[in-house]
Amino acid sequence: MEKVSSADGTVIAYERTGSGPALVLVTGAFCDRQSSATLAEKLTGYTVYRYDRRGRGDSGDTQPYATQREIEDLAAIVEAAGEPAYVFGHSSGAVLALEAAAYGVPMRRLAVYEPPYTGGGEPAEPTAARLAELAATGHRDQAAEEFLRLTGMPAEVVGHIKTSPGWQPMLAIAHTLAYDVRLCDDGLVHADRLSRISVPTLVMAGGNSAPWAEQAADAVAAAVPGARTRVVDGQDHGVADEVLVPLLEEFYT
Repeated sequence: MEKVSSADGTVIAYERTGSGPALVLVTGAFCDRQSSATLAEKLTGYTVYRYDRRGRGDSGDTQPYATQREIEDLAAIVEAAGEPAYVFGHSSGAVLALEAAAYGVPMRRLAVYEPPYTGGGEPAEPTAARLAELAATGHRDQAAEEFLRLTGMPAEVVGHIKTSPGWQPMLAIAHTLAYDVRLCDDGLVHADRLSRISVPTLVMAGGNSAPWAEQAADAVAAAVPGARTRVVDGQDHGVADEVLVPLLEEFYT
């Protein structure tokens, strides 16, 4: 594990493996740098950077939270790499990667998978504030359940997750769910910002995912100059590493 200081002084923990051009992985909700470890192992030919987004794992969590701070965190990882990086973002990590590219964080190419622009348009802050309050008052399980229901996950699936070994690690970072909600804002694609992205961009969605995923990919591609979309047959929001890796390697080459 290595550490770097973000612009506001927050310590951001990361790991790097392999050799070759820099590739930064940006994870989504309920994830830390360990969540993308198996993906990193399969991405041979790159120096892969996996990091804990603020509030997760070994990274700090300076308050108050702001999307700009997360953009600066990603910028600090790219700066540590010493060169413009290939970037892959998944779910809310895809939104973060897009916002960072729009802000001008140096990237060679950007690939994202299912940024959750669900098209709802509801104000994010009331939901974020409730999740933050639940987590802060010791009701992390309730915060996690409510977040999962917000994603449209069926009750029986939520129940299965609660009995799995992964539930406790999810609860450990439940306080960051409010960050993901704020990051994704109102669930709408802000074309004015994304139109500033100047790097080649690939936006992917799973063929088995809910309709919003492909609609979001199309909306992002329409906003980002020269971006292209790809529907990944047979995949849902949790895309398999063995399916994703060839797509990334093809795009980054």
